[in-house]
Formats: sequence, structure tokens, C-alpha cells
Amino acid sequence: MTTEAIEKAEKKEITETEHTRNVQHYRPNVDIVEQAEELIVLADMPGVSRDGIDIDFENGMLTIQGRLDRAGPDGMTLVSSEYGVGDFYRTFQVGEKIDGAKITAEFTDGVLRLHLPKVDQVKPRKIAVQAN
Repeated sequence: MTTEAIEKAEKKEITETEHTRNVQHYRPNVDIVEQAEELIVLADMPGVSRDGIDIDFENGMLTIQGRLDRAGPDGMTLVSSEYGVGDFYRTFQVGEKIDGAKITAEFTDGVLRLHLPKVDQVKPRKIAVQAN
């Protein structure tokens, strides 16, 4: 799967989705890096804890969800807010060149890092030349 294919998959993102929580949902910004062995998806989800992240891969669809704990300071009432706070939700269509069974994730400092390994058939390989 090339970077161009990922860009096309992003455009097919599901935007009409029903959520079970009645809160504002935001689409996390992502960077996608292609390496020889894998694609790496970096998703910004500030304020989310590791326990608030759900990642699902089913039928070629990768879904990222991040739930925020909206508890404010005790005894204080919000008078003004300059940015919205809400959950994160994003879905990607992943091609057959990704080994879905080997997808892994890490979360550090508000950034989710997904490793999407390529299947062996599409990984570049060096072919040795034999001498006669």
C-alpha cells in the first residue's frame, strides 16, 4: 500500500457515524509514514489516557477511538472556553498489503503510534547474484 493509496483511503473516511456517547467528536490529525517493512500512523489525541483508547481492525477497516475524561477542577465553573473538548474518532480503509493480525500500537504524550506491518509479498528484498 503506497502513500497515495492511504491518501485515497483517508478520503473514504466514514463521516456519518452514530456514537453511543452524547459528546462532541473530533477527527484526530494523523501523519502516515511509509517504511520498507511497515506503515506508521501517528495520531494526535491530547488529553486522552491509554485506558481511554480503543482500536479495532475488522473487514479491512481500522477504527481509532479516544475518550476524554471531561472532569473539570472541583468547585469551579467554566466562564469561557477557547477550544472544544471531546472524544476522538477516525476510521481508515486498509488494503490487503497490510498484515492486520500484526498491527501494534503505542501511546506516549498524547500521540498514538500504530505500526501496520506489510505482508511479506510486498516487502522489498535484496536478491543475491550467484557466480558460476
